[in-house]
Amino acid sequence: MATVADILCFVESLAPRYMKCDWDNVGLLCGRKDKEVTKILVALDPFRSVIEEAIEIGADCIVTHHPLIFRNPLMAVNEDTEAGRCALTLIEQGIAAINAHTNYDIAPGGINDVLARTLGLSDIAVINPEGSDEAGNPYGLLRCGTLKETSLPVFLAAVKEKLGCCGLRYVDAGKPVRKVAVGGGSCADEMQDALAAGCDTFVTADVKYNQFRTAFELGLNLIDAGHFHTENPAMPVLAEKLRAAFPGTEVVFSEKHRDCMKFFC
Repeated sequence: MATVADILCFVESLAPRYMKCDWDNVGLLCGRKDKEVTKILVALDPFRSVIEEAIEIGADCIVTHHPLIFRNPLMAVNEDTEAGRCALTLIEQGIAAINAHTNYDIAPGGINDVLARTLGLSDIAVINPEGSDEAGNPYGLLRCGTLKETSLPVFLAAVKEKLGCCGLRYVDAGKPVRKVAVGGGSCADEMQDALAAGCDTFVTADVKYNQFRTAFELGLNLIDAGHFHTENPAMPVLAEKLRAAFPGTEVVFSEKHRDCMKFFC
């Protein structure tokens, strides 16, 4: 039977730890490595609803993209903070928490490759590769790809439909859509790299007001499709890879985790 250590080793074979950003927190953040795992719950975030779902279905381990413990250090495991409450519940229930964050963003086949494929891009490539993995595949944060030339409104409708967004924020730089850069989550700071790669359009999330203005002035169509919706498509893919690697372990993709941000129209 698979153990937490086995699950961790497999996840980090897909998204190696050396690919993560220096500031990030990845790996096994809660739990014992020698614990046997009969059921895994996969979700984007280790939020309360996901932990409650793990308890309900009898999962021994949750595998998420975002970390349980992030930039603010967890000084105590108690009920005074939400992270502490979640960690305390996991410990009490004997549930391990594994995550692959920026290493899954950057890794070949990870968040941004899946996002590019989901949007129907062809000739997908890494923008500014940081290196190559053991198989010789380049890795880096952003991806770019091409589409048959279309208008921005048509592309916006396709993005909304394919990612299941309630709405999009965007700036129209007056260009048709031909070459698209993607960066799931908060990647608007990388828009100069998208432009340098010859992209006319950039799909990301968490875009600030001044970043929209900068994109407009630079002539780049910039689309904010939401942090959840640009990253979540890669999580069912990870679940399928876990199922294939551990046929004796049940792998469940979360049915309860949803984006908490809504649009009021």
